[in-house]
Amino acid sequence: MGLKELTPQERSDALEKAAKARAVRAAAKERLKRGEVSVAELISSGATDEAIARMRVVELLEALPGIGPVRAAGIMAEIGIAGSRRIRGLGIHQARALVDFMDTQQSV
Repeated sequence: MGLKELTPQERSDALEKAAKARAVRAAAKERLKRGEVSVAELISSGATDEAIARMRVVELLEALPGIGPVRAAGIMAEIGIAGSRRIRGLGIHQARALVDFMDTQQSV
């Protein structure tokens, strides 16, 4: 069972929708990097914004100043979040643990 063939118009619409979603995620990561929005606010915005909900947690962490791929992976392992997890897929306890961890790291 393969995927349905898209018409040129459907393909164009899908590409435009994907580009808009990438732009929203990039803007959110930039705001996070500048400190204009907190991790908690970004996670909560994932409940209403589809593009944010589809952002990988590792991308969110790597957008923070001073956190690269290795440190992001370590944080996720410590909290118990799979590397492929997206913001939408975070459980209540995982989201709370991530926010608490980031709050304690920023206050140190």
